[in-house]
Amino acid sequence: MKISKYIHSCLLFELDGHKLLFDPGKFTFAEGIVTHEDFANVNSIIITHTHPDHLDNENLKKIVELSNAAIYANSEVGAALQKEGLNYILVEDGIYQLGPFKLQAFPVQHEPLLDSPMPQMTGFLINDKVLHPVDSMEGELTSYQGVELLIMVTMAPFTTELTIAAFADKIKPKQILPVHDGYAREFFIKQRYENYNKHFEKLDIKFHSIYKPGESIQLS
Repeated sequence: MKISKYIHSCLLFELDGHKLLFDPGKFTFAEGIVTHEDFANVNSIIITHTHPDHLDNENLKKIVELSNAAIYANSEVGAALQKEGLNYILVEDGIYQLGPFKLQAFPVQHEPLLDSPMPQMTGFLINDKVLHPVDSMEGELTSYQGVELLIMVTMAPFTTELTIAAFADKIKPKQILPVHDGYAREFFIKQRYENYNKHFEKLDIKFHSIYKPGESIQLS
């Protein structure tokens, strides 16, 4: 399984010829470094919640026009998509099969934001190996302790470096893929990732310091 990062929380999973795209939001396209053509061959798209750094309707429309990919989302995201004339397939809670990808979908609570209502958000366990809690660090996620790979928020207005590290320490994954870093300049991301790498190295957890568009990791 190949997992590539395309700025912030936009991830492309590839396995056996199937391309599964997560959350191509506003930050991914903000600087023109990543284009819609980069996703012209995706087969499936998952949108986890309605926040604009995860869902951007105009960019999503352009990707779908190029790829004819099916969109999968929960009911709140689906309602937002339908208002824009986009069709979707409901994925909310349970086991789903998208080509070679087994998805265990489950509701997760977004971390609190200033004067902002909580969106309906869906997390995923992918092929029993990859835990994607999106923008959640709720205690129930410790039930996935020891998972192969944790997709981990690394900076956000709703949290701190200490809180993030403490959450990952409880999950005890074998590896970590950092996301949610589209707010920051490169020099700051490097500094932050050096801190995380030193911390998790002590726990024998591999932290993948990737942030440039298209950088990827491989899982066996």
